[in-house]
Amino acid sequence: MENVYVAILGLGTVGQGVAMMILNDREIWAKRCGSRIILKRTLERRPERRLDVELDGVVRSQDWRAIAEDPEISVVIETIGGIEPARTYILEALAAGKNVVTANKELLAVHGQELFAAAKAAGRDLYFEASVAGAVPIISALRQNLSGSILTEVMGIVNGSTNYILTRMKREGLGYGDVLGDAQKLGYLEADPTADVEGLDAARKAAILATIAFKSQVTYDDVYAQGITAITAEDMAFAEKLGYAVKLVAICREQEGKIEVRVHPALLPEKHPLSSVNDSFNAVFIRGLGLDKVMLYGRGAGRMPTASAVMGDVVEIVRNINFNCQGRLNQVYPREKEIIPMADVKTRFFLRFILTDKPGVMAKITKVMGNHGISLDSVLQKELGDGSAEVAFVTHLVRQGDMDAALAEIREMDVTREIRTVLRVEGAEA
Repeated sequence: MENVYVAILGLGTVGQGVAMMILNDREIWAKRCGSRIILKRTLERRPERRLDVELDGVVRSQDWRAIAEDPEISVVIETIGGIEPARTYILEALAAGKNVVTANKELLAVHGQELFAAAKAAGRDLYFEASVAGAVPIISALRQNLSGSILTEVMGIVNGSTNYILTRMKREGLGYGDVLGDAQKLGYLEADPTADVEGLDAARKAAILATIAFKSQVTYDDVYAQGITAITAEDMAFAEKLGYAVKLVAICREQEGKIEVRVHPALLPEKHPLSSVNDSFNAVFIRGLGLDKVMLYGRGAGRMPTASAVMGDVVEIVRNINFNCQGRLNQVYPREKEIIPMADVKTRFFLRFILTDKPGVMAKITKVMGNHGISLDSVLQKELGDGSAEVAFVTHLVRQGDMDAALAEIREMDVTREIRTVLRVEGAEA
C-alpha cells in the first residue's frame, strides 16, 4: 500500500477538523481508498500556537514554496478562505501538478472558472464539496449522481445561521434583534454577521450551484441578494396564519435557456419540503426532467460536518490517483446562458400595508395594483384603532419590475401610512 502525502493550508476551525480526521482515522482512509493518507505539511500564519489537534511528525511552517515545490505532496487542502492568497496558492498548486480540495465558496463564486480551467490544463482534480452546504453532498450529486437528468430548479436553505435565527423567531415569537445576540454567542455568526444576515454567503453558494446545475458560468455578481434583517415577529405571525413559513432561500432556475439566480427571504407553503428544515440545518430541493423531485438534508456548517465533506473529496482524489484518472470531471463552463434581470423575474408577493381606515381606500390600492397587472390571491385586514388598518396581501405571479412600479406609486398615495413588508412567495408548485 502506497502513501499519498497531503498538505493543509490554514489551520482554523475546518483545517484542524480535517487534520484530526486524517491523523485519527488512518486505517479507515486506507481501506476506503487503497492508500495511506499522510499529512506531511501545514501552512499557518502562526505555526507556534497551540491547536486542538496534536501534529506529531507534521512540518508546520509559513513557507508556501516548501509545499508547492515538494514533489511528494499530491493533494493540497485549502481552508484559508477569502480570495487571496488562496487563489494564488491553488493556481500554483495545480500548475505544480498537485490536486486541490477547497471549501472556499467566496473564491469559487468569483474566480471558479479560472480555477477549473487551470485544473483542466494541468490534468488535475479540483474538488469543492464543502464550499456550499457542509456535510450535505450537493456538489457531488449535481456533478455526478444527477448528471442523467436535465435540471430545471435548485432551491435551498444553504445558510444555517440565518435558518437558526428565523426558526427561533417563528417558534418563540421573537424579533430579529432578540435572536441575533444568541446566534453570535452560540458561534453561528461571526462578530460581523453581515455576510450571513444580508444573504451574501448564500449568494456565493447560489452562484456555484447554478453554474454546476445549468452548465453555464454564473458568478457572485450575477446573484440578487437580500437578507433577513428587516423580517419582524409580525411578519412571521402573518405568514403562519396564512399557512407559510419564512425562510432565506437560494433559488436557481433555468427557463427557456435563461437562468434566474437569487437569494432572499421567502414565504414557503407549509407543505413544501424546505418549510420543515429548521435550526442550523441546510437542505437543497432539486427538480429536473426524469428525476422529478429530490431533496438533500443535513448539517450545513461546523468543524466536523465541513471537515467530513473535505475528507470525502480527499478520498475521491486519492482513488483517482490510484487509478490514474485525475481531471475526469470537467467544470469549465463558459457563459452560454443569459442571466434573467431581476426586474423580469416573476414571483408571488406577500405585502403588509398600514392604510388610512376609511371607505374607498382598498379600492384605490387594488386599482393601482390592477393597473400594473397585479392580481390578488388573498387578503387579511385588521383595524388598529387609531384611524388606520393593517392589510396583508398575497398576490398571484407578477413581474418584479411591475411590482416595483406599483409599490412606488402606492408609497406616494395619501392613504398610505407605511409599507411594512414586501416578501416573495415561493414553492407553491412543490
